[in-house]
Amino acid sequence: MTDDREAARAVTVMVVDDHPMWRDAVARDLAEAGFDVVATAGDGPQAVRRAKAAEPDVLVLDLNLPGLPGVEVCKEVVSAHPALRVLVLSASGEHADVLEAVKSGATGYLVKSASTEELLDAVRRTAVGDAVFTPGLAGLVLGEYRRLASEPAPVTADQPVAPQLTERETEVLRLVAKGLSYKQIAERLVISHRTVQNHVQNTLGKLQLHNRVELVRYAIEAGLDDA
Repeated sequence: MTDDREAARAVTVMVVDDHPMWRDAVARDLAEAGFDVVATAGDGPQAVRRAKAAEPDVLVLDLNLPGLPGVEVCKEVVSAHPALRVLVLSASGEHADVLEAVKSGATGYLVKSASTEELLDAVRRTAVGDAVFTPGLAGLVLGEYRRLASEPAPVTADQPVAPQLTERETEVLRLVAKGLSYKQIAERLVISHRTVQNHVQNTLGKLQLHNRVELVRYAIEAGLDDA
C-alpha cells in the first residue's frame, strides 16, 4: 500500500461530476489514497476552464453534464492538452456511450458500480498510460478500432509521404494495435512505462495523430496487428 501511495502522490487528478455528493466522495477517496486532487467541476463549461487551467495528469469525467456533454469536454481538453488522460466514470454501460467516449479521446471507461478499489486502480493505471475498461468493454472497443480501420480512408489530392518510424516505435505501435496496455508492452519489451509513453508520444507527433484511437486505427490500417 505504501508503494501505491508513493506512486499516487506524483499524480494530479481532477474530478468532474454534476452530483456534489458523488463528486466530493470520489475526490475524497482519491485524496485519501494519496492522489493530488487539483480541481473539481460540476458542469461542462466549468470543467473545460478548470482542466485547461489545472492541467491534471488524469481527468475523472462523468458524461452526463449540464452546459456541455462530457464527450465534448473530453474533446476540448484533450485537444488543448494531448498528454492529459481521461478516465470516464459513468452510470451508463451502453456500448454507444463507451464508443463515443473513446472516439472523443478518453483513455478508459469505468461504470459507477465499480468499487472504490477498482476506481483507485483505474486511476493509477490511467496515469501511466494504460487503457482501462470495465470488464467486457475492452473487446468492444478493440472491435470498433478494427471496424473503423476497415472503412476506406478519404482520398486527398496530395498524399503526404509516410513518416519514418524507428524500429522500436514500430514495435510499440504493433503491440498497441494488438490491444496490449502500456504496462503489458513495457513488460514484453523489458522497458519502462515512461519509455513506452515516450515512444507513443513520438509516434503520435510523427504521424500527426491526436490520441490512442487514431493511433490504433493507423496501425490496423497498416496491417501491424497481424504482424
